[in-house]
Amino acid sequence: MKITVVGAGAVGATCADNIARKELCEELVLLDIKEGLAEGKAQDMMQTATLLGFDTKITGSTNDYSKTAGSDVVVITSGIPRKPGMTREELIGTNAGIVKGVCENILKYSPDAIIVVISNPMDTMTYLALQSTGLPKHRIIGMGGILDSSRFKYQISQRLGCSPADLNAVVVGGHGDTTMIPLIRLATWNSVPVSNFLTEEEQQAIVNDTMVGGATLTKLIGTSAWYAPGAAGAALVESIVRDEKKLFTCCVRLEGEYGQNDICLGVPVIIGKQGWEKIVDFTLNDAEQALFNKSADAVRSMNDVLKTL
Repeated sequence: MKITVVGAGAVGATCADNIARKELCEELVLLDIKEGLAEGKAQDMMQTATLLGFDTKITGSTNDYSKTAGSDVVVITSGIPRKPGMTREELIGTNAGIVKGVCENILKYSPDAIIVVISNPMDTMTYLALQSTGLPKHRIIGMGGILDSSRFKYQISQRLGCSPADLNAVVVGGHGDTTMIPLIRLATWNSVPVSNFLTEEEQQAIVNDTMVGGATLTKLIGTSAWYAPGAAGAALVESIVRDEKKLFTCCVRLEGEYGQNDICLGVPVIIGKQGWEKIVDFTLNDAEQALFNKSADAVRSMNDVLKTL
């Protein structure tokens, strides 16, 4: 098994570090356009192998895609990060060119790879990757919903004073501050609805805090977060390479599901060795479906920017 992570910045390096520690592959390639960055981080990670007890071989490369040849899974994190006050929409112009170029170069050497997109704005970059490559829809997966759901569980756990591992809670819709939909109605604490323990006001506060989770961290640390995004990317890769059939919220192409067509948006899917295998219908109520439709409209407006580039 061979995995490539494109982009050796904070998110890409953290994702690669998690992949190596979990020994999800025999060979891991870290690639970046900045001279020496990927090579340096790869060496640094390899020097932890004896301390952490993993045997994954990690190789760094400065823009030499031939070293990625034969990759089974490719994670794309490259692009400029979101800065304080910057919306994901403002990232489109720069990151679209980067993601399209990465996909073209990757597929020259790994035509059968499953592509995981983390680059922002993620819903639009996932749609771009699908449209520009012509790959089967099951082989293009946007990671965002996994991260948003993890942040949702964190917010619930803070209110309940419980372990996040005991919670089941998902976020659907777009991966953006105004487009994500934390499904508080369906959230459970060891199978018991969290609404049994939280007031309406507390539930709404959790939803609000989840929706601005990324922006909150950007304001606090001055750039996009990386620990949780990197771990979320690695969790998605793990379900693919180990054929775990995990139920994750991921950004995938919709063809009538959840009332939407010709768009990539976050919905519950089963993840296995073929990529995303099927979409699970959570049967949204009228209010949730209205929010989902509104989210789709917002993502489509971002996708429309691609036509002007």
